[in-house]
Amino acid sequence: MQPVTESIVKFNSECRPGLAELKYKFLAENPFKFFRGTCHIFYKDLSTAKPLPVSPLTWNCGDLHLENFGSYRGDNHLVYFDINDFDESILAPLLTDLVRMITSILLAFDALKIPGKKALKAVAIFLGFFTKVLREGNARYIEPQTATGIVKIFLNAASEKRQKELIKERTKIIKGKLMLDKGPRKHLKIQKPLKKELIDNFIPWMRSNKSLQNCKVIDVCLRIAGTGSVGMERFLFLVKKNSGAGKFILIDMKQATPSSRLQYSHVPQPAWESEAERIISVQTRMQNISPAQLSPNFFKGHSYVMQEMQPTKDRINFELIQNDFKKISCVMQDMAVITASAYLNSCGRQGSATADELIAFAGNTLWHQPVLDYAVGYTKKVMDDFRTYKTDYLKELKIDSSPYDQWCR
Repeated sequence: MQPVTESIVKFNSECRPGLAELKYKFLAENPFKFFRGTCHIFYKDLSTAKPLPVSPLTWNCGDLHLENFGSYRGDNHLVYFDINDFDESILAPLLTDLVRMITSILLAFDALKIPGKKALKAVAIFLGFFTKVLREGNARYIEPQTATGIVKIFLNAASEKRQKELIKERTKIIKGKLMLDKGPRKHLKIQKPLKKELIDNFIPWMRSNKSLQNCKVIDVCLRIAGTGSVGMERFLFLVKKNSGAGKFILIDMKQATPSSRLQYSHVPQPAWESEAERIISVQTRMQNISPAQLSPNFFKGHSYVMQEMQPTKDRINFELIQNDFKKISCVMQDMAVITASAYLNSCGRQGSATADELIAFAGNTLWHQPVLDYAVGYTKKVMDDFRTYKTDYLKELKIDSSPYDQWCR
């Protein structure tokens, strides 16, 4: 295997049997998915590249890309459009987050067959609105009443989707009982001993949450979602409520692992009690409103991030708007507003820059071109790495046996 493939195999060596193979398959689909699932390679390369312009320290998402923006229902029951994944979050220079976002735009547009000139125009729109909002120093938020264009349509549709629809999509009747629908596209069955251990662990967490104290666990399974997070343990619980509206709810339990970029950072980090505490702390700072039931849990020596799975449309489907640049432009503007607002929301916390420092940084746009130049050059490298990896995948990593069998025995 080539070095890039060896790096991927080594990084995923601690995944449960079968899940690594599933991730390898996702990575081989296209350069954008490869980029999403190889955050560790991105930061390793960035650490040895010509330094980016100096930028303020901010709380970074760490894995900022087009598909880590989406909708969710907050703990106030309203739907928001925001950054929604903080597994790689860390205190770091602002531009390290931003250059990953710009690279993701170029790669995603290439996957969608959108011409390069339009991709660069989209980047310019993003950078322009990002800088404007940061310079103004006032964080904004996007919910149905404040959204415009395609994001407004997206959020209105998400708001109208009901809990019953989500439950119907994720469950089926088995021997007269409502259970989670196990299958390769949604959820995987888990062995009975592990299922019992999970439920025994879940009940005390559930009872510690006031709104869940009178609930009952019905079922649990392994959940497959995302690209970079495939390989982490992620479980989904079906819970029955004894009172109130909505008879059933779903709770997501996602393993929290160290940020892959930490080894390449020279910035001192807070002494977090757990990886889940790090993720949740940064998430609550950067987002305008937190998702419902967001809290940590511990299982078999590992920490997990818990949150309620909501009946919302998760991400913008760019395939539906790839031929309408006006709509694409609106989405770029909204993502830029959200990104700048996330840094403003979290400013002045445990070493992050103050609002005044962010405003001053945004007053000088000389950093725009170096960030774009790096992203353009790195996009070419990702494409080269992807081709190398796919060759290795077809020769050595592709397997015939189903990865799901490992969990169903």
